[in-house]
Amino acid sequence: MSDLWVFGYGSLMWQPGFEFEEAIPATLVGFHRSLCIYSWIHRGTQEKPGLVFGLDEGGHCAGMAFRVRSELVDKTTTYLRAREQQTMVYKEILAPVEISQNGPRRVEALSFVADQDHEQYAQKLSLEEQLEIVQAAKGQSGENDVYVINTYNHMEELGIIDKDLAWIVNNLRR
Repeated sequence: MSDLWVFGYGSLMWQPGFEFEEAIPATLVGFHRSLCIYSWIHRGTQEKPGLVFGLDEGGHCAGMAFRVRSELVDKTTTYLRAREQQTMVYKEILAPVEISQNGPRRVEALSFVADQDHEQYAQKLSLEEQLEIVQAAKGQSGENDVYVINTYNHMEELGIIDKDLAWIVNNLRR
């Protein structure tokens, strides 16, 4: 078995929760980061869903690629499936990501993309709708606004700019 790359674009960027050999800024082409998943467990409930990030079709997404040693691949994928797939809202794919360490190169990375046919897929919500949902939701892992702000702060540290998310976060901080 060979090493595994994992692409993180939301909380995996700042709280991976698994052991890795290296973490490198990376870009996934063909998908973009979006608050497009209704959270029924971690950041909301079925009665009052929150919103969490998903990889939605189109564009590109800057995030982090984590390299996991071969002997930890089974443990890591088991952990990630338990964390990310409690309601099977994501499709688990291997996708090409561009990493730039010692020159640009492409690796296949385990990525969790939004399942647009799943009932938790939020489709295209306005920024105002996203803000309203995030402000009011809380789940087993805490308040929805804390998750969104933490992810945004980490994106800023990495130099990732998202004007729509900046608008939401600035309004959350008021």
